Amino acid sequence: MRIAIAGGSLAGLFAAALLSQAGHKVQIFERSRHGLQGRGAGLVPQQELFDLLSLIGREDVARLGIVANQRIILDRAGEIISRDPRPQMQLSWDHLYLAVRGEVDDAAYHLGSGAIAAGQENDGAWLELEDGRRIDADIVIGADGIGSAVRHSLLGDGAHPRYAGYVAWRALVPERLLPEAAALRLSDQFAFYNSADSQALGYTVAGADGELSAGNRRYNAVWYRRVDDLSATLTDREGRAHPFSLPPGGVRREAEQSLLIAAHELLPPPFAAAFTVEPRPFVQAIFDMVTPRMVDGGIAIIGDAAFIARPHTAMGIAKAAGDAMALVSAIRDGWTPAAKARFERERLRAGEAIVNYGRRLGASLSF
Repeated sequence: MRIAIAGGSLAGLFAAALLSQAGHKVQIFERSRHGLQGRGAGLVPQQELFDLLSLIGREDVARLGIVANQRIILDRAGEIISRDPRPQMQLSWDHLYLAVRGEVDDAAYHLGSGAIAAGQENDGAWLELEDGRRIDADIVIGADGIGSAVRHSLLGDGAHPRYAGYVAWRALVPERLLPEAAALRLSDQFAFYNSADSQALGYTVAGADGELSAGNRRYNAVWYRRVDDLSATLTDREGRAHPFSLPPGGVRREAEQSLLIAAHELLPPPFAAAFTVEPRPFVQAIFDMVTPRMVDGGIAIIGDAAFIARPHTAMGIAKAAGDAMALVSAIRDGWTPAAKARFERERLRAGEAIVNYGRRLGASLSF
């Protein structure tokens, strides 16, 4: 089959790798002009991700995970007030992205080719791109994330993201840049700090090139904070407002300075140090979204194009992997009405459960 995928992040890549392996003619159309490396930070892998990596022959990616020895909760002074001795693995988003990207032919991955609409006629589907091209296919897959054009074509206003009232500020810094006291407290731990109006957490991930040795790894810090004026927070250095997030290098300098001042005033010293040594913090607004449909004829949506779950769940990548595997299974079964219905029924149930779980976790935060 000819399959056109809108969106070249992990959900699109998962589907493309599996479909290419099955012999389908797959083309990915990604909006970014420069690729997505550096856009992510760290992630906590779940079983669905391990299953998908096994299917595409990349089990090695899991061996580049960093295991946190324990979960710790810090007080405002940076002292440990609680310990949970259960270990947990974390992966680098960049390393996972590059590994799966390597399973897709370069000629099939088109940068600077954002989708603006999708549709279908006769027995096929089509994808319209920003540059005016129309891509004809047997199946169009919308993996184009939170602002999905494919979802809008499929559902109109039937599903749209709802802002949860807070954002995640992020830092991803080389471990060697952390002050010694901060590294001693944070490295190889999954650390948390809870306060009346925010939550900070962090953990160690592999280096940019998969380095696993102490000092050559990176520290991933996240700070959830309430933001009422979202448009001001998501206005970049060029004065352009963004709807959902700002990448590294996009945050206005005055916003960076305000972040640093707040970090030193409100966070334990180890977390404040992580943001201090981050030259390019980035920010992601937190949204929820549930879709009533994932399939219509020759069009399907997966990943964050279908369901937006809060990052507290640590299940966004697992959700994308589960969607991709279920979709490919339905295509393998002939993409019949019964196969489509099975895919949609299974993944609607899974997606809604994950979104609801994220809402419960968000509600448990004191802000």
